[in-house]
Amino acid sequence: MSNFSISNLPLDGLKLIQRTRISDNRGFLSRLFCMEELKAAGWKKNIQQINLTNTIIKGSIRGMHYQNNPHSEMKMVSCLNGEIYDVVIDLRSSSSTFLQWHGELLSSENQSSLIIPEGFAHGFQSLVPNCELLYFHSEQYNASSEAGLNFKDPLLSINWPIEVFEVSKRDLLHEFIDKDFKGV
Repeated sequence: MSNFSISNLPLDGLKLIQRTRISDNRGFLSRLFCMEELKAAGWKKNIQQINLTNTIIKGSIRGMHYQNNPHSEMKMVSCLNGEIYDVVIDLRSSSSTFLQWHGELLSSENQSSLIIPEGFAHGFQSLVPNCELLYFHSEQYNASSEAGLNFKDPLLSINWPIEVFEVSKRDLLHEFIDKDFKGV
């Protein structure tokens, strides 16, 4: 029995992972990660870092973050509590989907995760209060490689599902993409 169902999404390399729940009268068990099974989804590196976020306020946005080479990373994102609208942007200049975005609902109920390839920006909006996300990263965070895009960039035209209520100062200050943006 497989612990995951893997689906391709519209951006090349982006995968939706549906976790299998094994339930009984005590509750359930759900595997969050298995290197061997997730190779089919493109995960080929060791996990270097695991992060947990808690977003308290409904309508909050975190993102659109990425790391430049040589610290570009794959991420696996899972919503453990609540519901979010998760958004990724393809920043690979050689990709046919360069600067296109895709959004996906992740929640504690739907047991879904995203595997986000290297070369993508990532962010999300909390759709309910108190959302907890678990991130597996293929690289360690490197402050000198950190970058971000503005979540309101008109070139991207991301359709956030609800009114934006809270954004960090850092995320508000990300520049809009200009004609010189080369991607990653």
